[in-house]
Amino acid sequence: MTERPGRIRLVRDGQLQSEPVAIVPVTARGEGGLLGIAPHPEFASNRLFYIYYTADRNGSSVNLVERWQLSADGTSASPDKIIVDNIPVARFHNGGRLRLGPDGMLYIGTGDARNPQNSQDVNSLAGKILRVTPEGQVPEDNPFPGNPAYIIGVRNTEGFDWFDSSTLAITDHGPSGELGRSGHDEVSVASAGANLGWPPIYGCQDQEGMIPPSLSWEEAVPPGGAAIYTGDAIAQWRGSLLMGVLGASHLHRVTFEPQSPYQVQSHEVYFQNEFGRLREVVMGPDGELYVTTSNCDGRGNCPPEKDKILRITSSNP
Repeated sequence: MTERPGRIRLVRDGQLQSEPVAIVPVTARGEGGLLGIAPHPEFASNRLFYIYYTADRNGSSVNLVERWQLSADGTSASPDKIIVDNIPVARFHNGGRLRLGPDGMLYIGTGDARNPQNSQDVNSLAGKILRVTPEGQVPEDNPFPGNPAYIIGVRNTEGFDWFDSSTLAITDHGPSGELGRSGHDEVSVASAGANLGWPPIYGCQDQEGMIPPSLSWEEAVPPGGAAIYTGDAIAQWRGSLLMGVLGASHLHRVTFEPQSPYQVQSHEVYFQNEFGRLREVVMGPDGELYVTTSNCDGRGNCPPEKDKILRITSSNP
């Protein structure tokens, strides 16, 4: 697991180990810092993993994705190689979510770095979901030839997961005053080459060649990480999108019409104000849902026990 000030931590048998596995030299101003982590597809044998972080370089800041290797005993880690470099950075909107797709490729969620036009510029790494090989190369079947961009028109995503091998659910933050707009966080369903429309459209607006959201909130929620529930512990959640919610402090469940996966069937609130701000949501290899709190990020009420990793095995508090 990662902590934004730059610490990579190990949780073993449910216990947080006292010493960090590594301390990454990050710039943790605003929404920057150590933001995401994901294992290599063959982590069990090669112990490689990826991190997304903000760094100072020659007096300026950059976001980058770097591959690291965990030691055999799990007590230390060292950098291996840079996978994607020079992702635009700003005080806000740095993205940072990493996911390994069902195709074994590395997907990287980036923010628009407070420049909305970056999202529509296919040659900018900002405001996108990027797709690269585990070695950092551009796959030949990417929708924009020779380009890591996979989905464009993103404002600042912190969550995405796959319904199937080619269709993703994506959570995205709506505007917070820029261009005279506010609110309208989104859940969208998209595939390779899709344009989510930021900034030409937002909320439930529509425009040719751009995908309107499947769900949008008038007031800011805003959404954190997201996962399609594939476990057995909560049968009624199977196939639903579960997303962490920060300001509104709950876990949100979204179901989609079976015959029309772009159409929302229902959406529900769980654990309202039970755990505070919820950030990352991920299915574990044990088939359980894991959720991180984000109450000590400067925007929440940090309790004495600090932030937590929750394992959700029931839909009741």
